Amino acid sequence: MTPDISSRFVDVESLRLHYLEAGQGDPILLLHGWPTSSFLWRRVMPPIAVGHRVIALDLPGFGRSDKPLDVSYSFRFFDRILSGFIDALELDTVSLAIHDLGGPIGLYWSSQHTERLDKLIVLNTLIYPQVSWAVALFLASIKLPGVRSVMSSPWGLRLALRIGVAKASHLADDAIEGIQAPFQTSADRAALLAAGSNLSPKGLAEIERWLPSLQVPVRGIYGVRDRILPDIAKTMRRLKTDVPHAEITSLADCGHFLQEERPEEIGQMIADFLDSA
Repeated sequence: MTPDISSRFVDVESLRLHYLEAGQGDPILLLHGWPTSSFLWRRVMPPIAVGHRVIALDLPGFGRSDKPLDVSYSFRFFDRILSGFIDALELDTVSLAIHDLGGPIGLYWSSQHTERLDKLIVLNTLIYPQVSWAVALFLASIKLPGVRSVMSSPWGLRLALRIGVAKASHLADDAIEGIQAPFQTSADRAALLAAGSNLSPKGLAEIERWLPSLQVPVRGIYGVRDRILPDIAKTMRRLKTDVPHAEITSLADCGHFLQEERPEEIGQMIADFLDSA
Protein backbone atom coordinates (compact mmCIF):
# COMPACT_ATOMS: atom_id res chain seq x y z
CA MET A 1 0.00 0.00 0.00
CA THR A 2 1.31 3.45 -0.93
CA PRO A 3 1.67 5.72 2.13
CA ASP A 4 -0.59 8.76 2.37
CA ILE A 5 0.87 12.20 1.69
CA SER A 6 0.66 14.56 4.67
CA SER A 7 0.71 18.37 4.56
CA ARG A 8 2.86 19.86 7.32
CA PHE A 9 4.46 23.09 8.52
CA VAL A 10 7.66 23.96 10.36
CA ASP A 11 9.24 27.27 11.44
CA VAL A 12 12.71 28.16 10.17
CA GLU A 13 14.29 31.60 10.75
CA SER A 14 10.88 33.06 11.70
CA LEU A 15 9.40 31.78 8.44
CA ARG A 16 6.58 29.27 8.32
CA LEU A 17 7.51 26.64 5.74
CA HIS A 18 5.08 24.18 4.22
CA TYR A 19 6.02 20.73 3.00
CA LEU A 20 4.49 17.45 1.89
CA GLU A 21 5.71 14.20 3.40
CA ALA A 22 5.07 10.49 2.88
CA GLY A 23 6.70 7.17 3.70
CA GLN A 24 9.47 6.06 6.02
CA GLY A 25 13.13 5.24 5.65
CA ASP A 26 16.09 7.11 4.25
CA PRO A 27 14.98 10.68 3.46
CA ILE A 28 14.88 12.35 0.07
CA LEU A 29 14.12 16.06 -0.30
CA LEU A 30 12.41 17.24 -3.51
CA LEU A 31 13.04 20.85 -4.57
CA HIS A 32 10.77 22.58 -7.08
CA GLY A 33 11.50 25.63 -9.20
CA TRP A 34 9.80 28.73 -10.62
CA PRO A 35 6.82 29.21 -10.50
CA THR A 36 5.81 25.90 -8.95
CA SER A 37 5.77 24.36 -5.48
CA SER A 38 5.66 20.98 -3.75
CA PHE A 39 2.41 20.51 -5.69
CA LEU A 40 4.51 19.67 -8.76
CA TRP A 41 5.76 16.50 -7.05
CA ARG A 42 2.35 15.23 -5.89
CA ARG A 43 2.19 12.32 -8.35
CA VAL A 44 5.95 11.62 -8.26
CA MET A 45 5.98 11.05 -4.50
CA PRO A 46 3.90 7.85 -4.12
CA PRO A 47 6.30 5.42 -5.86
CA ILE A 48 9.22 6.84 -3.88
CA ALA A 49 7.31 6.70 -0.59
CA VAL A 50 6.87 2.93 -0.80
CA GLY A 51 10.41 2.50 0.53
CA HIS A 52 11.62 5.95 1.53
CA ARG A 53 10.72 9.06 3.50
CA VAL A 54 9.98 11.57 0.75
CA ILE A 55 9.69 15.27 1.55
CA ALA A 56 8.67 18.00 -0.91
CA LEU A 57 9.33 21.51 0.40
CA ASP A 58 7.65 24.75 -0.62
CA LEU A 59 10.63 27.10 -0.81
CA PRO A 60 10.12 30.57 0.73
CA GLY A 61 8.21 32.72 -1.74
CA PHE A 62 6.36 29.71 -3.17
CA GLY A 63 3.44 27.43 -2.43
CA ARG A 64 1.99 27.63 1.08
CA SER A 65 5.25 28.78 2.67
CA ASP A 66 5.70 32.37 3.81
CA LYS A 67 6.44 34.86 1.05
CA PRO A 68 8.49 37.63 2.67
CA LEU A 69 9.31 40.77 0.72
CA ASP A 70 12.14 41.90 3.01
CA VAL A 71 14.66 39.12 2.24
CA SER A 72 17.23 38.82 -0.54
CA TYR A 73 16.28 35.37 -1.94
CA SER A 74 20.01 34.89 -2.50
CA PHE A 75 22.03 31.67 -2.56
CA ARG A 76 23.09 32.30 1.04
CA PHE A 77 19.50 32.86 2.12
CA PHE A 78 18.30 29.60 0.58
CA ASP A 79 21.38 27.80 1.96
CA ARG A 80 20.42 28.86 5.49
CA ILE A 81 16.77 27.96 4.94
CA LEU A 82 17.56 24.48 3.62
CA SER A 83 20.00 23.78 6.46
CA GLY A 84 17.47 25.06 8.99
CA PHE A 85 14.69 22.98 7.46
CA ILE A 86 16.77 19.79 7.42
CA ASP A 87 17.84 20.43 11.01
CA ALA A 88 14.24 21.08 12.08
CA LEU A 89 13.28 17.67 10.70
CA GLU A 90 16.24 16.19 12.63
CA LEU A 91 17.86 14.74 9.50
CA ASP A 92 21.61 14.12 9.44
CA THR A 93 21.84 13.50 5.70
CA VAL A 94 19.44 13.61 2.73
CA SER A 95 19.24 12.71 -0.91
CA LEU A 96 18.14 15.55 -3.17
CA ALA A 97 15.99 15.69 -6.29
CA ILE A 98 16.18 19.10 -7.95
CA HIS A 99 14.26 20.86 -10.72
CA ASP A 100 14.36 24.29 -12.39
CA LEU A 101 15.26 27.04 -9.86
CA GLY A 102 15.48 24.35 -7.19
CA GLY A 103 18.50 23.04 -9.09
CA PRO A 104 20.98 25.82 -8.38
CA ILE A 105 19.51 26.25 -4.89
CA GLY A 106 20.01 22.57 -4.09
CA LEU A 107 23.41 22.37 -5.80
CA TYR A 108 24.71 25.40 -3.93
CA TRP A 109 23.54 23.91 -0.62
CA SER A 110 25.21 20.62 -1.57
CA SER A 111 28.47 22.41 -2.39
CA GLN A 112 28.49 23.88 1.12
CA HIS A 113 27.36 20.72 2.93
CA THR A 114 28.61 17.81 0.83
CA GLU A 115 28.92 15.63 3.93
CA ARG A 116 25.13 15.80 4.34
CA LEU A 117 24.32 14.73 0.76
CA ASP A 118 23.63 11.03 0.13
CA LYS A 119 22.52 10.94 -3.52
CA LEU A 120 21.58 13.51 -6.15
CA ILE A 121 18.86 13.41 -8.80
CA VAL A 122 18.93 16.18 -11.41
CA LEU A 123 15.88 16.95 -13.54
CA ASN A 124 15.42 19.80 -16.05
CA THR A 125 17.32 22.57 -14.29
CA LEU A 126 19.96 25.27 -14.39
CA ILE A 127 23.47 24.27 -13.37
CA TYR A 128 26.08 26.47 -15.02
CA PRO A 129 26.64 30.25 -15.23
CA GLN A 130 26.65 30.15 -19.04
CA VAL A 131 22.88 30.50 -19.47
CA SER A 132 20.86 30.08 -22.67
CA TRP A 133 19.14 32.91 -24.52
CA ALA A 134 15.85 31.73 -23.01
CA VAL A 135 17.11 32.08 -19.44
CA ALA A 136 18.68 35.45 -20.23
CA LEU A 137 15.36 36.62 -21.65
CA PHE A 138 13.50 35.39 -18.56
CA LEU A 139 15.92 37.18 -16.21
CA ALA A 140 15.56 40.40 -18.20
CA SER A 141 11.77 40.15 -18.47
CA ILE A 142 11.24 39.46 -14.77
CA LYS A 143 12.68 42.89 -14.00
CA LEU A 144 10.67 44.86 -16.56
CA PRO A 145 7.62 46.79 -15.29
CA GLY A 146 4.47 45.59 -16.96
CA VAL A 147 6.05 42.42 -18.32
CA ARG A 148 6.86 41.11 -14.84
CA SER A 149 3.28 41.62 -13.67
CA VAL A 150 2.00 39.63 -16.64
CA MET A 151 4.48 36.82 -15.96
CA SER A 152 3.22 36.39 -12.40
CA SER A 153 -0.48 36.81 -13.23
CA PRO A 154 -2.86 33.83 -13.37
CA TRP A 155 -2.70 34.06 -17.16
CA GLY A 156 1.10 34.13 -17.14
CA LEU A 157 1.36 31.17 -14.77
CA ARG A 158 -1.03 29.16 -16.92
CA LEU A 159 1.01 30.02 -20.00
CA ALA A 160 4.26 28.99 -18.30
CA LEU A 161 2.83 25.60 -17.43
CA ARG A 162 1.48 25.03 -20.93
CA ILE A 163 4.75 26.07 -22.56
CA GLY A 164 6.57 23.81 -20.14
CA VAL A 165 5.00 20.55 -21.30
CA ALA A 166 5.46 18.82 -24.64
CA LYS A 167 1.69 18.53 -25.10
CA ALA A 168 -1.14 20.27 -23.25
CA SER A 169 -2.90 16.90 -23.06
CA HIS A 170 -0.16 15.78 -20.66
CA LEU A 171 -1.48 18.12 -17.96
CA ALA A 172 -3.69 16.67 -15.24
CA ASP A 173 -7.02 18.39 -14.61
CA ASP A 174 -5.79 20.03 -11.41
CA ALA A 175 -2.44 21.23 -12.81
CA ILE A 176 -3.29 24.80 -13.81
CA GLU A 177 -5.28 25.56 -10.67
CA GLY A 178 -2.47 24.08 -8.59
CA ILE A 179 0.18 26.36 -10.08
CA GLN A 180 -2.02 29.46 -9.74
CA ALA A 181 -3.44 28.88 -6.25
CA PRO A 182 -0.47 30.08 -4.12
CA PHE A 183 -0.28 33.47 -5.86
CA GLN A 184 -3.62 35.15 -5.29
CA THR A 185 -2.51 38.56 -4.01
CA SER A 186 -0.18 41.23 -5.36
CA ALA A 187 2.17 40.57 -2.43
CA ASP A 188 2.26 36.86 -3.27
CA ARG A 189 3.15 37.65 -6.86
CA ALA A 190 5.78 40.22 -5.84
CA ALA A 191 7.49 37.57 -3.70
CA LEU A 192 7.36 35.10 -6.59
CA LEU A 193 9.11 37.61 -8.85
CA ALA A 194 11.74 38.39 -6.21
CA ALA A 195 12.41 34.72 -5.55
CA GLY A 196 13.10 34.12 -9.23
CA SER A 197 15.51 36.96 -9.88
CA ASN A 198 18.06 37.26 -7.08
CA LEU A 199 20.43 34.31 -7.48
CA SER A 200 23.89 35.67 -8.24
CA PRO A 201 25.99 34.34 -11.15
CA LYS A 202 28.80 33.99 -8.60
CA GLY A 203 26.82 31.19 -6.95
CA LEU A 204 26.50 29.36 -10.27
CA ALA A 205 30.23 29.79 -10.83
CA GLU A 206 30.88 28.24 -7.42
CA ILE A 207 28.68 25.28 -8.37
CA GLU A 208 30.61 24.96 -11.64
CA ARG A 209 33.93 24.77 -9.78
CA TRP A 210 32.60 22.28 -7.22
CA LEU A 211 30.81 19.75 -9.43
CA PRO A 212 33.86 17.84 -10.72
CA SER A 213 34.73 16.95 -7.13
CA LEU A 214 31.31 15.40 -6.43
CA GLN A 215 31.59 11.74 -5.41
CA VAL A 216 28.03 10.79 -4.40
CA PRO A 217 25.82 8.81 -6.82
CA VAL A 218 24.14 11.08 -9.39
CA ARG A 219 21.11 10.42 -11.63
CA GLY A 220 19.98 12.76 -14.40
CA ILE A 221 16.44 12.53 -15.84
CA TYR A 222 15.32 15.14 -18.32
CA GLY A 223 12.62 15.97 -20.85
CA VAL A 224 14.12 16.61 -24.28
CA ARG A 225 11.33 18.90 -25.52
CA ASP A 226 12.08 21.67 -23.03
CA ARG A 227 11.10 25.10 -24.38
CA ILE A 228 11.93 26.82 -21.08
CA LEU A 229 15.49 25.46 -20.90
CA PRO A 230 16.16 24.69 -24.58
CA ASP A 231 19.82 23.86 -23.86
CA ILE A 232 18.96 21.11 -21.37
CA ALA A 233 20.59 18.36 -23.45
CA LYS A 234 23.82 20.37 -23.56
CA THR A 235 23.61 20.91 -19.79
CA MET A 236 23.19 17.20 -19.16
CA ARG A 237 26.10 16.33 -21.46
CA ARG A 238 28.28 18.72 -19.54
CA LEU A 239 27.08 17.26 -16.23
CA LYS A 240 28.16 13.83 -17.50
CA THR A 241 31.57 15.25 -18.40
CA ASP A 242 32.00 16.89 -14.99
CA VAL A 243 30.59 13.89 -13.09
CA PRO A 244 31.49 10.83 -15.21
CA HIS A 245 29.77 8.38 -12.86
CA ALA A 246 26.40 10.15 -13.36
CA GLU A 247 23.69 8.06 -15.04
CA ILE A 248 21.63 10.16 -17.49
CA THR A 249 18.23 9.30 -19.00
CA SER A 250 16.42 11.44 -21.59
CA LEU A 251 12.65 11.33 -22.13
CA ALA A 252 11.92 12.20 -25.75
CA ASP A 253 8.22 12.93 -25.28
CA CYS A 254 8.53 15.25 -22.25
CA GLY A 255 9.19 18.94 -21.80
CA HIS A 256 10.31 21.03 -18.86
CA PHE A 257 7.64 20.00 -16.35
CA LEU A 258 8.21 16.28 -16.79
CA GLN A 259 6.69 15.68 -13.35
CA GLU A 260 3.33 16.52 -14.94
CA GLU A 261 3.91 14.32 -17.95
CA ARG A 262 5.44 11.08 -16.65
CA PRO A 263 5.07 11.34 -12.86
CA GLU A 264 4.73 7.68 -11.91
CA GLU A 265 7.58 6.62 -14.18
CA ILE A 266 9.87 9.34 -12.86
CA GLY A 267 8.93 8.46 -9.29
CA GLN A 268 9.83 4.82 -9.94
CA MET A 269 13.14 5.81 -11.58
CA ILE A 270 14.02 7.84 -8.49
CA ALA A 271 12.97 5.03 -6.16
CA ASP A 272 15.06 2.49 -8.10
CA PHE A 273 18.07 4.83 -7.99
CA LEU A 274 17.71 5.32 -4.24
CA ASP A 275 17.50 1.56 -3.78
CA SER A 276 20.65 0.92 -5.83
CA ALA A 277 24.05 0.52 -4.19
